[in-house]
Amino acid sequence: QVPLVESGGGLVQAGGSLRLSCAASGRTFSSYGMGWFRQAPGKEREFVAAIRWSVGSTYYADSVKGRFTISGDGPRNAVYLQMNLLKPGDTDVYYCAADVRASSIVGFPAEYELWGQGTQVTVVS
Repeated sequence: QVPLVESGGGLVQAGGSLRLSCAASGRTFSSYGMGWFRQAPGKEREFVAAIRWSVGSTYYADSVKGRFTISGDGPRNAVYLQMNLLKPGDTDVYYCAADVRASSIVGFPAEYELWGQGTQVTVVS
């Protein structure tokens, strides 16, 4: 099991930015498919973004496209989510996830085997 640890969440005003980080220790996950999901209380986990950096491919939910950017740093064994033009509707707990099989199906939580504990993002107007 690869430990995934998210960081970078916090409180930000609408229109502001945050940068989330997901780091793994003990082993590399740069060969995995990596994704970001978010979840509001009492609701299902929602796909946000995914990266298959080995082939230079990124994927985004329509709700964040053009505002969020996912990127990876293989040497540092880390994945990032740059969040710009944040809206109150972006308020959620954000989770980093790893798809060990690097599936071409990127938007469903069931495809990801490893998860972090989440980091809270709160956007206020």
